[in-house]
This record gives sequence, C-alpha cells and structure tokens, in this order.
Amino acid sequence: MEKLIKPLNGYKAALIALFALIMGIATIVNAAQHADPNGGAVLFGIFLILSAVFLIKGLMIVEPNYSIVLTFFGKYVGTVRENGLQFVNPFYVKLKVSLRSQSVESTKLKVNDKLGNPIEIAAVILYEISDTYKAVFDVTNFNEYMKNQSEAAVRHLATSYPYDNIEDEHAQITLRDGGDKVIEMLEQELNERLMKAGITVTEARISHLAYAAEIAGAMLQRQQATAIVAARTKIVEGAVGMVEMALAMLSEKDIVVLDDDKKAAMVSNLMVVLCGEKAASPVLNTGTLY
Repeated sequence: MEKLIKPLNGYKAALIALFALIMGIATIVNAAQHADPNGGAVLFGIFLILSAVFLIKGLMIVEPNYSIVLTFFGKYVGTVRENGLQFVNPFYVKLKVSLRSQSVESTKLKVNDKLGNPIEIAAVILYEISDTYKAVFDVTNFNEYMKNQSEAAVRHLATSYPYDNIEDEHAQITLRDGGDKVIEMLEQELNERLMKAGITVTEARISHLAYAAEIAGAMLQRQQATAIVAARTKIVEGAVGMVEMALAMLSEKDIVVLDDDKKAAMVSNLMVVLCGEKAASPVLNTGTLY
C-alpha cells in the first residue's frame, strides 16, 4: 500500500549545502596560505565540503504529476508527491513514476464473438497510476502489464457478446449496438484486472470493430438482405393501409359498387402499383367496367 511522506524543504538544504561548500573551500585556502602545521583547518574544510556533497545528493526535484518512490537498502520508505525542490535522506534510492494520464491502444485482435463469428476488435484506454507502491513492487513492468491485461479484457469482452443481433434476435446487448453499456463493462473489467498494479482506468473506447475479412462479404450481403426485407415489409404495410382506405372511401361515398371479384382485381392492381420497384404503365379501359 502506498505511503505518502512529507520531505524537508529542499531550498533550505540547498542554501546550507552552498554555505558549507563555500566555507570548506575558504577554510582550506586560508589554511594553505597560513601553513597550518596541524592540518586541523584543512580537515575541517574537507568535512564541510563532504557535508555539502552529502546534502546535495539528498536534493531532488519533483515535477507536477510525477512522484518519487523511495527505498532504503531494499525497504520501501514512502512516496513523495509534493512538487518542487525537496530533500530526503541521501542514502535513499529514488525512482520517478509518472502520475499523468496515459493512453494505450490495443492491437487489432482477431477473436470469435459469442456466436462463433470471427471479428476484429481494438480499444483505446486512458489510465493513470493511483498506487505507486503496487505499480513498482507488485508487478515487474506496469506498462507491459497494462498492455497485456487490456488486450485480455478486450478479448474476453468480444467473446462474451454477439457482434450484432442478426443471428440472435433476442440478444439484449451486442458489441455493435451496446453503446455505453459495453463501454461500462469494459471499464469495469479493466479496473478489476489492473487493480493489482495500482492502475485506474479513467476511460475506455472501442476504436475498431468489424467482421473478419473472410466473412465480411457474406455478412454484408446478409445485412443488406435483412435491410431489404425490412424495407419491403414497411412498403407492404403501407400499401395494405392505402388499399383498405381506398375501398372504404369508395364504399362510404357510394361512388361505385364493386362485387368481390372486382374488389379482388382492384386490390391486386393497387398492390402491384404500390409495391412495384418501377412506376406502373397505365392501361386505359375505354369500354364498360364489366
């Protein structure tokens, strides 16, 4: 678990180090000029210089949206997130970790959907480091771990639902039409998988979704046929309504009285005219109705 620590002010430590460095050099120079026989002043000057170097080694700069993970002889000490010039124990080992929002796009994965149809799918994922301890110590390489687990989550999502509802009309959720529900499930699974690495997924979007090349043509023809059938169904429904309305108006206004045979002929002609793909060529009857 991440442990935040508050380091000492780096500016004060830098001033002390600068003062010690100047005093050490001045002491050595002064001792050399006056030929100190005991060498005590020289040793004191060297001590001041070493102290300055020791303090400088403990200085570190923490940039915005970055953190520094500190270890002491292999033991985790804590994480510094406070920005600016900071001072810590010079013996600490420092590891910089970015807290910025990062994005990764999975490769185009070729998998089978729930119905066994081969499809291609890819996703763009935005994430950030929320726990530096887990990101550094619980996984070997959190960037590689993120990439592998994101592809596994996308693959699992693709195999859990059908591409569309052409073959399964009762499917409540499909990859193509699932929309926000599919995205929500993808983000939830990603966060569950990446929790161990201290990574939080802030947003995920499917960037590519299509049938695999070997069945794309056949599925396109099937979709076109389904669209044609649906369009024809609407045309027939409208034509039946118009024929029904025409017969009702003729009967209501007593324009002409038609027996069953004539009604059947009229219905047949109107259906041909209304449902035909091309405009009908009229034939004028110059004789009697009968």
